[in-house]
Amino acid sequence: MKPSNDIARLIAIMAALRTPGGGCPWDLEQNFQTIAPYTLEEAYEVADAIARGNLADLKDELGDLLLQVVYHARMAEEQGAFGFGDVVEAITAKMIRRHPHVFADAEGNTTKVARGFWEKIKAEERAGRGDAAPSGALAGVPVGLPALTRALKLQDKAGRVGFDWDDPRAVLAKIREEADEIEAELDAADNAKAATEVGDLLFAVVNLARHLQADPEGILRTTNLKFERRFAAIEAALAARGKKPQDATLAEMDALWDEAKAAEKAAE
Repeated sequence: MKPSNDIARLIAIMAALRTPGGGCPWDLEQNFQTIAPYTLEEAYEVADAIARGNLADLKDELGDLLLQVVYHARMAEEQGAFGFGDVVEAITAKMIRRHPHVFADAEGNTTKVARGFWEKIKAEERAGRGDAAPSGALAGVPVGLPALTRALKLQDKAGRVGFDWDDPRAVLAKIREEADEIEAELDAADNAKAATEVGDLLFAVVNLARHLQADPEGILRTTNLKFERRFAAIEAALAARGKKPQDATLAEMDALWDEAKAAEKAAE
């Protein structure tokens, strides 16, 4: 087989890999459960390429993520459930149905109106399928989401029914309150309770990010990259002195951290 920009070629490649007798033994052993972790991993690698601003990597990672969709669709087709074409048809129908302000004659074309249509139509779809109505305002947030993302979605749902602050400074005060509670548990030498309070602090920090219209997962990824970059600068500076981090004092590394931070700010 030769590479192609035709999706049919990718589907054919996956079919070949999954063909008993002539396909790939590893691919033939896989099922939905074993492939699911790879699907999550590829989605994170897409997010990583975006965070690094590397469009060449993004192209490759989007391809890897697309392969996951093709993989799951192929396994479903083997069971007579659905194929890749059915996946495409379902999502195109959904996008048209949930955007009546674009594809139909519904009035209003603002972000707020669009979001309202999306939520209303989702509810109608659930009712049409006979799904049980959500049991509360926070229902429907998948437990398997990353904790920061799930916290964000729970807070957003609570905010829609009025359980929310109207000022980010109020959230900041809550963060200070949670930090004080951690300190109280540390003073009491109760690490287990202090850890619980750290969870409350993280939840409050997510809320502050939400009030600033920032994605907590995204900004934490950016901070992680910044930490890696500055620590690498510490290692490089120490190497120039013939040292490794384990040979340096904390004070020495702190001073080099400040230098790396100052250099970054000067370059901005």
